[in-house]
Amino acid sequence: MVIDGIYYALGLAAGGAVVGYLAGFTYALPFLVFAVFCLYFFRDPERRIPGGRIAVSPADGKVVSIKGEDPATTRVSIFLNIFDVHVNRAPVAGAISAVRYQKGKFRVASREIASSQNEQNMVTVRQDDGTNVAFAQIAGLIARRIVFRKQIGDSVKMGERVGLIKFGSRVDVYFGPEWEIAVQPGQRVSAGSSILARKRQSDAVA
Repeated sequence: MVIDGIYYALGLAAGGAVVGYLAGFTYALPFLVFAVFCLYFFRDPERRIPGGRIAVSPADGKVVSIKGEDPATTRVSIFLNIFDVHVNRAPVAGAISAVRYQKGKFRVASREIASSQNEQNMVTVRQDDGTNVAFAQIAGLIARRIVFRKQIGDSVKMGERVGLIKFGSRVDVYFGPEWEIAVQPGQRVSAGSSILARKRQSDAVA
């Protein structure tokens, strides 16, 4: 359970108690329903992290787009609805080499335009072999806060928790030509356990 969910739930439950005392249980019920939903939304289940020269999904959700950004980069976009787990995980092991926050709009995160126009936090992970994998935490229509708990220079393990996006969002992952994409549009993925891409054999270190 993410601690944020407990804070939200306690605040809503306290508000419901006050409203219930003043106006009756019927009026307090919506507060209690939202309190329970917050506990559900901020759940943080354990995941079995696979091994090998792979990249795992940084988020739970649905693959909505696989697009070549340029001849050397492929973007895999994952949409998280409000019922998905919103804890984000590192797609690969390595060191955080760059973190760039971009102000923007709060358009519906499932739309392609969200990748370029929405508020987002771009993170680059540099692997031991010198290759980079970047991922962007992108706010959506409801999401208003992006949380990233690492700093430049920090080392991360593949599948390690690195942050979250609150209430509906999108995560884009950027792969170089050394990667072979292992998912298809429309596929459901789970953070830390679903394989998004595999290193090509020609780029593998013997």
